[in-house]
Amino acid sequence: MNPTLIVVVGPTAIGKTACAIALAQHFGSEIISCDSRQFYQEMRIGTAVPTSDELAAVPHHFIQHQSIQVPYSVGDFEKDTLQLLPSLFDKNPIQVMVGGSGLYVNAVIDGLDEFPAVDPTVRTQLQALYELHGLDYLQQQLKEHDASFYQKLAVENPQSLHNPQRMMRYVEVCLGSGKTYSSFLKKGTIKRPFDLICIGLEAERDILNDRINRRVEAMMQEGLLAEATQLYAQRSFNALQTVGYTEIFEHLDGARSLSEAVELIQLHTRQFAKRQMTWFKKRTDIHWFAYDTDPAVIASFVTSFLR
Repeated sequence: MNPTLIVVVGPTAIGKTACAIALAQHFGSEIISCDSRQFYQEMRIGTAVPTSDELAAVPHHFIQHQSIQVPYSVGDFEKDTLQLLPSLFDKNPIQVMVGGSGLYVNAVIDGLDEFPAVDPTVRTQLQALYELHGLDYLQQQLKEHDASFYQKLAVENPQSLHNPQRMMRYVEVCLGSGKTYSSFLKKGTIKRPFDLICIGLEAERDILNDRINRRVEAMMQEGLLAEATQLYAQRSFNALQTVGYTEIFEHLDGARSLSEAVELIQLHTRQFAKRQMTWFKKRTDIHWFAYDTDPAVIASFVTSFLR
């Protein structure tokens, strides 16, 4: 059998962890976590890290293996995963990867776009201009230097237009290279030395929203407020600029009540789940199953597919 990577994807709170563990146990494989929020040691409750029982059920990789103080990019994850996979395939030709971070999933499956090196002074100057003129300045710069890419983002990923770090990256590539950002985007996929089968889990919107709301409530009961309070002094780190923590930080700042923060976490998580589904639905190679499908049924499908 050719080395084969089973990839389990879907929106947050859909049940990916349980499905991946069941598949890994069925095929005798290990699990590569592809959730960019679960990489960090300090962030357990707010990222829904698998429980100790779940982690003990199957060997996991890339769970809480980094500190929030150490930058860890999608490129780092791609490199680390590709270095790890051969040793896993030596143990078993079937392995499992699971996660809802679409960019990180695509990096392993398809490879990343290659961008030119940019003089660091370009970023320094952009940072100063952003602090002086705000996000509008970065948006206007992207419109001027890559109007088609700006419009693409406005339609497909509007959240990016309001993310200063991403906007600075888009603009610095334009300014540093003298070319459009989109000109460096990959035009095809890289052939990996393993076969692939993608499994997607989905649910009706009201069901998923209910699961999300209940997960957030469970996080609060488990101690998310205390976890975020402990991390409050480090809130400027990029890893903490994420749903579940930013809302609690705003509460700790006195900007909103705790109940308002919880409601915002639920809202923002539902919006995030919608964006995840939009991302994954663009892939035509995902085999979709209802969230409550018996994992044995999915395992049987994978076995038939492999044959």
